[in-house]
Amino acid sequence: MHKTVQNLIDIQKKINFSLDNINENKVPKIIAVSKTFSIDKINPLIEHGHLDFGENKVQEAIDKWSNIKLKNKDINLHFIGGLQTNKVKFAVKLFDYIHSVDSEKLAKKIHDEQEKQNKKIKIFIQVNIGNEEQKSGVNKVSLPNLYSYCKKLSLDVIGLMCIPPQDKSAEYYFKELNSLNKDLGLNELSMGMSADFIDAVKSSATYLRIGSTIFGKRT
Repeated sequence: MHKTVQNLIDIQKKINFSLDNINENKVPKIIAVSKTFSIDKINPLIEHGHLDFGENKVQEAIDKWSNIKLKNKDINLHFIGGLQTNKVKFAVKLFDYIHSVDSEKLAKKIHDEQEKQNKKIKIFIQVNIGNEEQKSGVNKVSLPNLYSYCKKLSLDVIGLMCIPPQDKSAEYYFKELNSLNKDLGLNELSMGMSADFIDAVKSSATYLRIGSTIFGKRT
């Protein structure tokens, strides 16, 4: 068995153990964050039946995934990085999910490209949950207005996404995002990475973005 597949199975076991302890039945999906990794490391996961993968650079994703997605229509590709408006048309064409909508300008651009391409993308709004100056994401005060704007555009907003501050309790911020999500009547939560995915599971995450724990350290 390939190392990446074994790592994925180990993560799934840890998730299931955590869910058993909190009496939670909904198992979150694991997005294998394959950014910077070659197809040689990704193929064993595809052959194993894993369908959700994440990338944070549009051009890298196009080069890596265009042919694979033509052959395997069931693969879900998630864009998890900061998305520049001049890259939106390419992102809409290739990706199935965008996890980083944080402005009306970006939302409008996605809407316009969806209309042109006759394609619907599933959207997460990225929240700057720790109010950190260096991080992307809409602030909590402006979140309801951005959500309302996205709904006016008929964007398929399914939930919220965050990256918590590194020097504080991730679980605290995950619970806060869960609360904001419920306030908006949304069902999906994109939160939790290699270092904190168990905390995210305990806070009702439905999508986990896990890279190095599956693929190993990036060089």
